[in-house]
Amino acid sequence: MKVTALAAHTPEAVRAALAARGWETQPAWFAATGIEPLVVLIEETTEDEREALVHWAAKSGADVLTGEGWALLAGAASRLAPLARYDRAPAELRRLAPALGRVLAARAEPPRSWTIRDAELSLEKPVIIGIINVTPDSFSDGGQLASAEAAIEHGARLTADGARLLDVGGESTRPGATPVPAKEEIARIVPVIRGLVARGLGPVSVDTRKAEVARAALDAGAAVVNDISGLRFDAGLAAVARDAGAGVILMHVRGTPATMDDLAKYAHVGPEVAAELAATAAMAEGEGIPRERIVIDPGFGFAKTATHNFRLLDELATVVALGYPVAVGLSRKRFLGAATGRPVEDRDRATAVACALAWERGARLFRVHDVALTREALALASATTNPP
Repeated sequence: MKVTALAAHTPEAVRAALAARGWETQPAWFAATGIEPLVVLIEETTEDEREALVHWAAKSGADVLTGEGWALLAGAASRLAPLARYDRAPAELRRLAPALGRVLAARAEPPRSWTIRDAELSLEKPVIIGIINVTPDSFSDGGQLASAEAAIEHGARLTADGARLLDVGGESTRPGATPVPAKEEIARIVPVIRGLVARGLGPVSVDTRKAEVARAALDAGAAVVNDISGLRFDAGLAAVARDAGAGVILMHVRGTPATMDDLAKYAHVGPEVAAELAATAAMAEGEGIPRERIVIDPGFGFAKTATHNFRLLDELATVVALGYPVAVGLSRKRFLGAATGRPVEDRDRATAVACALAWERGARLFRVHDVALTREALALASATTNPP
């Protein structure tokens, strides 16, 4: 008898083992995701529900830990799946079914594409978003693109290096940044967006919190609105994005650039960020933005300490489990410097490594300054799951 340990951090090793033994692609994938380990945190539970969960786990072979108002449930996804079915779950646990069902569905069938204005981006391979900051005070590259022509040429280089989306920003949102009037922000970004679109570069995203700025950018040809405030800064922004049929990137943040560092307080950062992002995405859908146009971003570096950022990167699958495509903005962030000791201008290698780690945990879009270096790291990371 021969025993071989298989890697369990992704379903790929099990899928490959089944495929090598004659299974077809789709059944092999579903079986592999079914036996992959899953741990879920269940909150706001009653005493009767926790007691029923303990009894169910003892019979099913799952592991459970409980406390006042919560439970941790662990086991193979296929073993936990009956709790997501009203006809299979114990009567006391039927309240669990819809939420657990959404988690299981997101694992088995993650989003394969993202719909933006007049286009659809495949997520089967990494989507690299190239940063074009036309600001004098951004934290790592402020003032480097002194004219619209320079910014457009920079966009051309980013596209040649492998960027599939170009993100143009005219207001710095680093901690403590000074707000920019909408008219000044428009004057900075619109000539750049028009020039990029005229040259067939892009598609183009606008990085803004303001409805007036987003409207001007969309009129100039932008296809995506990237809002660091998650549509909370300007109540009119959701309607602007909706009416234009734009894709949206909704980021997690607390407060504003002036106040966010004081709000970096979490008991358990992964679930708290995920819960707040879920509420943000639900609000966007409530405003009429279709689910297939929404990407969520956990907001690395925004209202988070270095420790929070490391934990969030490690626990990124908690955000991915919400079922929306996930974008990460890791480029040159302070926490990378905390780990490497490198100054802000020398963090592109660390950024590329962090993006590869984020890919393994389920992120599919990556906003960076150095596209070429990140493309190589992601090409290697993605080749383990999607061979070239």
